[in-house]
Amino acid sequence: MVRETFREQIRELLEDLLEMGQMVADSIDRSIQALTKQDKDLAQQVIAFDDEINAIQHDIDEKCLVLIATQQPMAGDLRTILSISNIAAELERMGDYTEGIANLAVKLAGQPLLKPLIDIPRMAQESRRMLTGSLEAFARRDVDAAVQIGEADDVVDALYDQVYRELLVIMMADPRTITEATYLVWVAHNLERIADRTTNIAERTIFLDSGKIVDLNR
Repeated sequence: MVRETFREQIRELLEDLLEMGQMVADSIDRSIQALTKQDKDLAQQVIAFDDEINAIQHDIDEKCLVLIATQQPMAGDLRTILSISNIAAELERMGDYTEGIANLAVKLAGQPLLKPLIDIPRMAQESRRMLTGSLEAFARRDVDAAVQIGEADDVVDALYDQVYRELLVIMMADPRTITEATYLVWVAHNLERIADRTTNIAERTIFLDSGKIVDLNR
């Protein structure tokens, strides 16, 4: 009976983690929507929403500590609990990145766009897809799917390089665009960092299976 209660607590932790992941995925969508539509009010909502993401991360960490202290889990279960805590920390940082994008959307609101925003929304879409995929792989303990997340990161990196080069050309052609172009570079950088952190989540799936941390970002 005690063991079954412990298993149920771990399942609840995983549910909390997946809920947090959905919150971050929604925040990615809304931050980019605020940017592309120059919607200041939506950007402010994303900024305020970060407090809720932080709160659920704190709650997950507290539950993990209680489980470790009271249940003294062995090898496999301990890896699961530590991985959940680690992934929650990764998600919290992703939330910070979306908040950063929203802050930049506020700064850019009301200004004519330097160029049509095509690659940045593509970066957001791919990063979001990687995030949901990495969490699904973790929940299923699907190592093959986790490895594919690392491969998908190359797509986001390539898009980031393209955005950076295009904005650099714009800045060189007209120094008056430097501030706005720099803000867009920061947006792209935050999305690239979100994608990087999804590979860290994927690495945790491999850790559950083998007990080893494999670097998918090499």
